[in-house]
Amino acid sequence: MQRLDVTAMADTPEDDGDVSVVTKTKPKTARPPLYKVLLLNDDYTPMEFVVMVLERFFGIGHSHAVEIMLTVHKKGLAVVGVFSHEIAETKVAQVMDFARRHQHPLQCTMEKEE
Repeated sequence: MQRLDVTAMADTPEDDGDVSVVTKTKPKTARPPLYKVLLLNDDYTPMEFVVMVLERFFGIGHSHAVEIMLTVHKKGLAVVGVFSHEIAETKVAQVMDFARRHQHPLQCTMEKEE
């Protein structure tokens, strides 16, 4: 939706009585696209490690983190959050780095939300 500023030009002696309207359109700023961060299942990363990642990097409570971990385990993947591009990218990098430092093959990806 655009906002219109309308200004009426007053009659002046040199005008012929017509009133002009000047409009200025201000374009609405579009919201940036959001990105889903996903955890992918593997057969080697311990379930407790996945729960710890969810708690540490996504601020998820323990019981909800266990539910998400089980979804990853049973369905192969789960969305763990939706963020702006920069934040999603940072979360993915943090999780991947943390997993590598602990020698786990855990995979974390992001995709644009539709």
